[in-house]
Amino acid sequence: MKTKPNIYHEKQSRQLCALHTLNNLFQKSDTFTKALLDDLCLQLTPNSWINPHRSIFGLGNYDVNVVMAAVQLMDCEMVWWDKRRKITPHEVNSAVGLILNLPSPSKVGGLLFPFKTKHWLAIRQFDSVYYNLDSKLSSPETIGDVQQLIEHLTRHLDEDDCELFLVNSTKPCTLAVAEQM
Repeated sequence: MKTKPNIYHEKQSRQLCALHTLNNLFQKSDTFTKALLDDLCLQLTPNSWINPHRSIFGLGNYDVNVVMAAVQLMDCEMVWWDKRRKITPHEVNSAVGLILNLPSPSKVGGLLFPFKTKHWLAIRQFDSVYYNLDSKLSSPETIGDVQQLIEHLTRHLDEDDCELFLVNSTKPCTLAVAEQM
């Protein structure tokens, strides 16, 4: 039986799921910091008193524009998945990783609010097995092979307000493959 690979996994803190998703996706704790994501927010909207790309309280809750800008810093791009299309093994196997943005109950402490917020999470392949790297989990959760991944993603995409992004390398193919080895 194969041993579980050593997978880097950050846990949820405040409204920083986008930060944790990026670090989990790229498998390094300091790939991104809150300060860097806040700086990207300012670069996206430099002359705004209230920045539309993050929480007004400065706790995180970054939007898709910040996540896309951060991914670009890693020589990758985020491609929005049209959920009317069927997911194929080729598309997910060729991606560096996947990011889901899905509805999440809004709560502070034990108090549940009547509205939902959005939550970011990363999915990545290690040794031919896909793992859910959701920062709300205590540890990475095994999804399985590519067919099990497609079933997992399809279930999520059938939910309202769930979005899938494929993270692809923008480097030439041979360089991107060499770096993954």
